[in-house]
Amino acid sequence: MSDALVIPTSIKIVVAGGFGVGKTTMVNSVSEIPPLSTEEVLTEASVGVDDMKGIEGKETTTVALDFGRITINPQVVLYLFGTPGQNRFWFMWDELAQGALGAIVLVDTRRLDSSFPSIDFFERRNIPFIVAVNGFEGAWEHSIEEVRQALDIDPTVPVVQCDARKRESSKDVLVELVQYTMDQLQSASA
Repeated sequence: MSDALVIPTSIKIVVAGGFGVGKTTMVNSVSEIPPLSTEEVLTEASVGVDDMKGIEGKETTTVALDFGRITINPQVVLYLFGTPGQNRFWFMWDELAQGALGAIVLVDTRRLDSSFPSIDFFERRNIPFIVAVNGFEGAWEHSIEEVRQALDIDPTVPVVQCDARKRESSKDVLVELVQYTMDQLQSASA
């Protein structure tokens, strides 16, 4: 038995999506450390700027990033970077995505149109991503195939259901992303 020090591989993952889809919730639910969050109270300045349709009760918003960590095993540690969802904070996305192995595009089927900018962002940068349909009350009324068609994404991109409030569900999404990303890397090197 060896006493050799195991230095884990660090993997950067971006959790993205439109305003109010549950990015902060996902990072918070799965992080093994107290997550860093830049949540601020929505103010009158957001009236008429931020589209609150479908999320009228939302009181806070991410203004920079969310950060969390989860150890998959002694060799692999995921660092999670949640993006802000509003257009006015998109200047942060390039920095947050730099060096990312992959991304999760979190989707709310009540507001699918808010997902297109995130999907376009990762497609243009060739960053592997999966789509996770967040299970808000009644939000799973569409099949995975209906969501795939509505988003017009490549048939190889995984689309999964999740409940971002639940740790196990968020972990399952991360496992799916890591497996997909590794498959993509192996295909590219073959």
